[in-house]
Amino acid sequence: MNERHEHLIALAPERTVPNMKSSPQLLKTSLAALPAAGLALALVLGGCVHETRVARGQYLATAIACADCHTPKIKGPKGPEPDQTRWMAGHAEDVQLPPPPKLAASPWNVVEADVTAWAGLWGVSYSANLTPDINPGLGIWTEDMFIQAMRTGKHMGSGRDILPPMPWNYFANLTDDDLKAIFAYLRSLPPVSNRVPDPVPPGGAPGFE
Repeated sequence: MNERHEHLIALAPERTVPNMKSSPQLLKTSLAALPAAGLALALVLGGCVHETRVARGQYLATAIACADCHTPKIKGPKGPEPDQTRWMAGHAEDVQLPPPPKLAASPWNVVEADVTAWAGLWGVSYSANLTPDINPGLGIWTEDMFIQAMRTGKHMGSGRDILPPMPWNYFANLTDDDLKAIFAYLRSLPPVSNRVPDPVPPGGAPGFE
């Protein structure tokens, strides 16, 4: 060791390690801080996992074009475009539609210009409100309800049939993790209070939940 190194060592402040045995209070304080530190770390990691899941859900919902059918449209400079203020809010409650054409046994189905209402041999169906509004959005839905709805084609997983053109039978092929991600994304959206009409059976009159 040369003289320069010896000089630097002499100038360096002396560092001491606390003696836990001689400092019981310090030991107690250190141990007491461990659960809080663990909780803080868990919250941070949990938040990261949730953000990742929401981002994955947004990617999937965009890829399968959920907003095309579940978002009302407004007139834009190049034609109809999604209404950003009612994103995923379903068929607009303030739109009064005339009766659909009588299709009888025709092989044709019809869709209104907003792409949120359809008529066919099943009657008339409207795109649902997928925002987390308590009623009538997904606010009261649980993650399991959503997964079961996509697996079984039943409203809330055990109710009435989910009608065409909702392609739930294709979404049933998604993994549980993918469906959980989509649900997390939908739950992250701003809630929109928009009461979508009930489905109409063949020959029936429009109604509301």
